[in-house]
Amino acid sequence: MRGNMIPTDNTYANLLAPEKSTDWLHMDPWRVLRIQAEFVDGFGALAEIGPAVAIFGSARTDRRDPMYKAARRCGRMLAEAGVATITGGGPGIMEAANRGAFERGGTSVGLGIELPHEQGINRWVNLGMTFRYFFVRKTMFVKYSEGAIVFPGGFGTLDEMFELLTLVQTHKVARTPVALVGRDYWAGLFDWIEGTLKAEGMISELDQQLVKITDDIEEAVAVAMSGIRR
Repeated sequence: MRGNMIPTDNTYANLLAPEKSTDWLHMDPWRVLRIQAEFVDGFGALAEIGPAVAIFGSARTDRRDPMYKAARRCGRMLAEAGVATITGGGPGIMEAANRGAFERGGTSVGLGIELPHEQGINRWVNLGMTFRYFFVRKTMFVKYSEGAIVFPGGFGTLDEMFELLTLVQTHKVARTPVALVGRDYWAGLFDWIEGTLKAEGMISELDQQLVKITDDIEEAVAVAMSGIRR
């Protein structure tokens, strides 16, 4: 370029120049890059954890609750079998499962989420990440676990459970068995699923080999681990 065609600025200078406005931080193209970065970070961190089982459940479960003790036992059993435990990294059931895995020298993974009142990753996690986006976090749960154990919980637990059941029922994932702990807790929901959803033709029959409700912790762990390819 010559004469009046020579630009008054250059690409490198533009890169280094301070921005007068930060509106670009809140635009969708920038959000796409943040989402992409979360996927890359997650894939990189979890790719080599080996066989794993996801454990879902309430963050509000007290340490004196029998379900806390049961989840802690699950983490221990998985660690003894050489299987990683993946949770949401928070307190309650998540802490219990991570604690059990940690105490047995196993891989204890916590995948946290940024929430206004979230307490952060619990102390029993030895591989932890925090995500901005629920859908990225749930992808990590599904991609890197070969089975799941679901303890009593609220909307977050139900969301994670139904996400996984949807993928299983629609064959969007490989064989991923799901064990639900607590017959009394889950009975009403699954009576409605079987008696209303199924009866109205809204869903096909749940595969009993892939979805099991039980009070037996050993059975829950066995079901969750039945999808692991050794």
